[in-house]
Amino acid sequence: MNLPLSILDQSPIIGGHTPARAVAETIKLAQAADALGFHRYWLAEHHALAALADPCPEILLTRVASATERIRVGTGGVLLPYYSALKVAEVFRMLEALFPGRIDLGLGRAPGGDMLTAQALSSGQYSAADHFAEQVQDLVGFLDDALPSSHAFECVKAMPAGPTAPPVWLLGSSDYSGALAAKLGLCFAFAHFISAQGGDAVTRAYKARFQPSRREAAPHALVCVFVICAETAAEAEKLAACVDLRRLHMAQGLNTPIPTLEEAQAQRYSEQEFAYIRSQRARAVIGDPRQVRERLLQLREHFNADELMLLTITGDYASRLRSYELLAREFKLQ
Repeated sequence: MNLPLSILDQSPIIGGHTPARAVAETIKLAQAADALGFHRYWLAEHHALAALADPCPEILLTRVASATERIRVGTGGVLLPYYSALKVAEVFRMLEALFPGRIDLGLGRAPGGDMLTAQALSSGQYSAADHFAEQVQDLVGFLDDALPSSHAFECVKAMPAGPTAPPVWLLGSSDYSGALAAKLGLCFAFAHFISAQGGDAVTRAYKARFQPSRREAAPHALVCVFVICAETAAEAEKLAACVDLRRLHMAQGLNTPIPTLEEAQAQRYSEQEFAYIRSQRARAVIGDPRQVRERLLQLREHFNADELMLLTITGDYASRLRSYELLAREFKLQ
């Protein structure tokens, strides 16, 4: 089957474990993904969240790339509104020099945390990504040494220079990034795990409106899906209880680690809370390997996606790894 499968890792901090353990488990999972035949391994950026350990994926990326051999490694993504376009270009030109042909640069415009943290990261000047499109164009120009002659910084060169640069992906859960990726001729990744509605229309519109660029001759779309796979559907459903409680905590504004299975099973819900949990299940694919495979292939067809990326979080690190192992076998990645 010619369908690349990849992994998005948010470096989850599970109750009773330290952030350092979460980072160590990211390295372990990346090495397993490399051996299992997954295509890409992307790292997410989040800030001041008790459940997610990685605020600087461009740093963790170097460790992951050093610990693996074949798999592409990237960011899913760098939250560009916080940063200088030139500095991001320099970082990823260095990464390309260190790991040529293996680096992806995924860009997002979300805050990756609450608004107070966003203000702290921006010296009180967070502008809700008002200049994202301009930043993306500048970043690509710096990466490719191709800023227009009229640009104020046209003579500034991002180092280390070299013949290749990482592919640029725009990440989104609405139509904004898809439309911008189509206009600029860049790759696009839709976050189905954030928004379960309308992503198919966004992705198809991206492909229909794509304008070829010096970077990409044709559109390339990826869909990222939350997945929990276990040997049986009943076991997968059991594991999903941890994420159910996690999403309820998020809705309630609670900044807590990922619940353990024991914590999730002990939780009692009101009718209103249970209704909210059920409403969130559209963002997830949960089941045994055959069920998950069939649903993922349906999503791929629905979105007309070129690739699928999987995000798995459970209440323990072993079952998270096992979910990916089962799907690698089901999809015959090796």
